[in-house]
Amino acid sequence: MKKIIASLLAAGVAASMLTACGGSDSSSGSEYDQVVYAFATFNNIPTNEALDEVEEAINVITREKIGAEITLKPIAIADYSQSVSLSLQGGEKIDIMESVGDFNNYLSTGMALDITDLIDSCAPETKELVGDEWLAACEYNGALYGIPDYKPMALTPMLIYRQDVADELNLDMSSVSSIEDLTDIFAQIKAAKPDMTPLAIVETGNVGVFNLPYGVDYLSDDYNQPIGVLIGDDMTVQDFYSTDFFKNKATLVRDWYNNGYVMKDAATTTSTSTELMASGNYFGWIAAYSYPEADTAASFVSQCGGYPLGAKTLDKAYLSTGGINSISWMLAANTDVPEAAMKFLNLTYTDPEIANLIIWGIEGRDYVLDENGNAAYPEGQDATTVPYTAQISCGVVGNQFIQYLPVGSSYESLEWEKEQNETADVSPAMGFSFDSSNYTTQYTAVRNVLTQYLPGIFCGSVDPETEIPKMVEALNAAGYQDILTAKQEQLDAWLAQQ
Repeated sequence: MKKIIASLLAAGVAASMLTACGGSDSSSGSEYDQVVYAFATFNNIPTNEALDEVEEAINVITREKIGAEITLKPIAIADYSQSVSLSLQGGEKIDIMESVGDFNNYLSTGMALDITDLIDSCAPETKELVGDEWLAACEYNGALYGIPDYKPMALTPMLIYRQDVADELNLDMSSVSSIEDLTDIFAQIKAAKPDMTPLAIVETGNVGVFNLPYGVDYLSDDYNQPIGVLIGDDMTVQDFYSTDFFKNKATLVRDWYNNGYVMKDAATTTSTSTELMASGNYFGWIAAYSYPEADTAASFVSQCGGYPLGAKTLDKAYLSTGGINSISWMLAANTDVPEAAMKFLNLTYTDPEIANLIIWGIEGRDYVLDENGNAAYPEGQDATTVPYTAQISCGVVGNQFIQYLPVGSSYESLEWEKEQNETADVSPAMGFSFDSSNYTTQYTAVRNVLTQYLPGIFCGSVDPETEIPKMVEALNAAGYQDILTAKQEQLDAWLAQQ
């Protein structure tokens, strides 16, 4: 049925394709449409001079191909969602933005444009590439509002760790198959190296233990702040924070914290995981990735001070609607150049030169290619010293399968990654999106409570026995149950239509 609808949509817009994706809007004073592309970066923000050179290299291509000039707007990942929201609310020009776990928020606040017709007329190649099933994760009420990043999507929690330390201490990393198994490894590290902290953060206020556990569907919400979830095959919307699952994980992290396995300022530090690893004082960090272990480890070596790294999978992959649309590309509802913006978005999925300029920068200056076509930083340089790089953002920009892999990664792994996408276990609620537009007041109040309590619980710096009950009480006072009830009602209605 979805394919039939898509075909009808395509037929309906065919007659208007020439005008819908026609000439340039010269209202800006330029003969080219001006498109602002805001993307999240996990690397340093480059200087304006370095950024200008990358933009000009992109614009040499886009002026000819789509009649547009692109302004890149890299924003630090920790600030991205808030920065984009404030910019759009303040009338600042952003034409293309990405959801970073907050797809539902962009919908409920009206910041995202309906691109149902635009993708047919201005990005048909991307539509075919991504496919109807994944695009359905970005639909609401039959309209399309985003395009999922095309990448290895089946995320699995992993520990990225210092291989040299594991070898030195003769740690049996083969014994690790779950997060719980790390306790013994961390104990051995602390005993042998009292000055080393076993676990760094993955981001401020998060040591990674709660990142994408198997079988949990966040039902359109941010996995960093779950609000009503499904667990396993049970189609009952649950309060995540009152489950034994949450309490057990929180107790585990608290024990790690009390034993010195977790950095003491994990809830507040603004340092990144790679910066901490580069200091030499940390053993590893936990995050969710979708690449083979060896490739995942290799991709971070240059950002972690050159220390040899290993990776160990801690859980199975699990796909849900939120897992697919968590990183998705959207057009701002108030963009004045929707056609040009969609055409540029199409290039980020289909044009290797554009994709690699955004990720790697200028060849020879910011990176070099080896005989296998793998990218590395120029001799004597790294991610912190080259003028421009967004290399760690490789999984959040367009089509990752057309980007250069870093040295140490194998292009043969791409086929493995595509297979993982196709074989990962899938949530029974795949395709369901929650409409929270009537609950913005409750969401604001609930998120304020979560922002207050979760960093301490996620990082073990507070006692879950006392803090979880306080948090749940505060959540209920903020309207938490209203959201859970609405989710259940909408989910039941969605199930009835399947």
